[in-house]
Amino acid sequence: MLRITIPATEMWDERKGEFVYTKEYTLQLEHSLVSLSKWESKWCKPFLSKKDLTAEEAIDYIKCMTITQNVPPEAYNYIPQDVIQQVSDYIAAPMTATWFNEKESKGRGSSEAVTAELIYYWMIALQVPLECQKWHLNRLMTLIRVCNIKNTPPKKMSKRDIASRNAAINAARRKQFNSKG
Repeated sequence: MLRITIPATEMWDERKGEFVYTKEYTLQLEHSLVSLSKWESKWCKPFLSKKDLTAEEAIDYIKCMTITQNVPPEAYNYIPQDVIQQVSDYIAAPMTATWFNEKESKGRGSSEAVTAELIYYWMIALQVPLECQKWHLNRLMTLIRVCNIKNTPPKKMSKRDIASRNAAINAARRKQFNSKG
């Protein structure tokens, strides 16, 4: 969970020709499958795509992440850039100590768009409890990836690898028992 503070500000409203004063708001945010699902249901497009979000979409995602109750909509109108950067850093954080050897997972990657419904499908297929939908999204995705790796049967060894392994075992045994064959 991330706690941000939108400071009280004094700004000039050019349309009205007057100063606008805002209160300070402290919000609790959660980057989770729940917030992703809310955002995608409103915008009808995948959040986890390579395309950048517009400013309006980004602010709306912050609204979807907000778990603080009764926040007025105008609170989101004056979020300073440093707070937006703080939210972006939180979204990008891995939130886990698990890491993957990228050499082993080389591949072409899927062209399938990752949406909230697809992530829910993965959770159901891998028997991940639905309570995990409130976890930080990166942590949930790591858990799904770990479950998928652990459920994949081990790769069969090639004939060359088997021959190499057997030669190494035989050499070690000859050395251990001082024999020539």
